[in-house]
Amino acid sequence: MAPSGTAVRLAALSRHNATLMLREPGPVLSRLIMPLVMIVLLRPLYLSALARHGVQAGTVQVVTGMLVMFSLLALSVVGTAILTERTWRTWDRLRATPARSGELLATKALPGFGMLAVQQAEVLLFGVVAFGLRIADPILLAAAVLSWALALLGIGTALGATLRSQSELNMAYDIGGVLLSALGGALVPLSVLPRWAQAAAPVSPGYWAMSALRAAVAGQAGPALRAMAVLVAVAAVTTALGAWRITRGWARSTHL
Repeated sequence: MAPSGTAVRLAALSRHNATLMLREPGPVLSRLIMPLVMIVLLRPLYLSALARHGVQAGTVQVVTGMLVMFSLLALSVVGTAILTERTWRTWDRLRATPARSGELLATKALPGFGMLAVQQAEVLLFGVVAFGLRIADPILLAAAVLSWALALLGIGTALGATLRSQSELNMAYDIGGVLLSALGGALVPLSVLPRWAQAAAPVSPGYWAMSALRAAVAGQAGPALRAMAVLVAVAAVTTALGAWRITRGWARSTHL
């Protein structure tokens, strides 16, 4: 049976977008290498800070924290893929093809999803092999990673479709990525943050990612599933926002 027109378009556009991403590998490589470097450098600090909870607690904190922080920073790869088309004035040409807006967004997201999956698998595997990270439920952890990757793709899509220049996008990722990581407990445990920060932490997707990942590593299905449900909701809302902006024609960049 011949493949449908939708399948052909999805395959062709996905290959095209993957090629564009791989032609500029610097951002991808930095997001893959830097979390490993930071885990090695910061693990002694976390082990000392969480000594009363045991070695596993410090290892879990540094591995999941760096995973969340650098995956938030990796949003730039997803958002830039959309913004670049707008800056090049090629987005309207793509919309004029038979490909639907949903297909265009999906094929922009798929290479980013692959990069995020590799990044998170790499960080977790590094924690297991290099520092003996113990994972109680690998399937639950895989589900947590998937839900976080979907949330990241949704946020990246919404930002890429909404912001109007690369400088705005860079500012959103640099400031937002670090702020949401810190507020979510990725940089330091929530218990040492000021009370106002602890109260505000649930507004950060990073908080729910840390909750899902830590609970999954410990094999705590209930807390992990609750946090994953929030992440899936974030993914649905932000993806819908990005698709809405695109279909309304409001995603054009005014900057050359």
